[in-house]
Amino acid sequence: MAWVESHSLSFSARHESDQTEEAAAVLAGLEVLRDELSGLYEHVPTDVAVVLHPRPAALAVAHPWLPLARRVASPASRRYYAGWFGEHTIHVLAPPALEKRASGVPASREALLLSPQHEYAHLVVGANNPYLPPPFSVSTFRRYVRWAWLCEGAATWLSGQAPLLRPAIVRRLREGGRPEFPPDKRDAMLLGGTVFTLLEQEHGSRTAAALATSDLERGPRSVLVDAFGRRLVGVERDWRALLDSLTAG
Repeated sequence: MAWVESHSLSFSARHESDQTEEAAAVLAGLEVLRDELSGLYEHVPTDVAVVLHPRPAALAVAHPWLPLARRVASPASRRYYAGWFGEHTIHVLAPPALEKRASGVPASREALLLSPQHEYAHLVVGANNPYLPPPFSVSTFRRYVRWAWLCEGAATWLSGQAPLLRPAIVRRLREGGRPEFPPDKRDAMLLGGTVFTLLEQEHGSRTAAALATSDLERGPRSVLVDAFGRRLVGVERDWRALLDSLTAG
């Protein structure tokens, strides 16, 4: 199958020639998100190239950091690691492959189809927080792992995936035991977004967005205390109550 390019105002997409309509939908969704994030962040990247891979193997070859990140994730979250990001490029499974990857639980398909937005959110966070990737190196990947709950949580929340992941979160909580707070690296994809959701409920979307641009040299406890404006023990209590509400009913 021949590869072709499609373009929008801020993005270009490289994809197989029979997926022009799907690529156009991906670019349109990214333009909408970029417009939304421009109201929250100073730096919102443009001229971003999106590569839509028809198969997971090709995606893994293009970004060897992705299999490493997926390997440390909880089983309930691994299917949602469906893309990766570089300094000016997003690599993600094409929409048909994303649909094939979905589980049978409600909203899995919808969450996976937001994978391009998830990866673009990573670019925005990295552009506004010099401590975080991109670009990737051994040292920045270590930072990503250390702060995975913030990196993946911000991307999940900003992309709109967070409420769609509720069924996967319920599975994780039922099968995986009591999670740490803040979530550890294996729970970053599913539970990181709930920290941002709680902060948004308490202080609004701008404060939640600002959490991703925090000075991370201070460590997670200080970052969370400053963001929520109160003691961490109370934040954790309310976070666990939020998780309990997701599993109720």
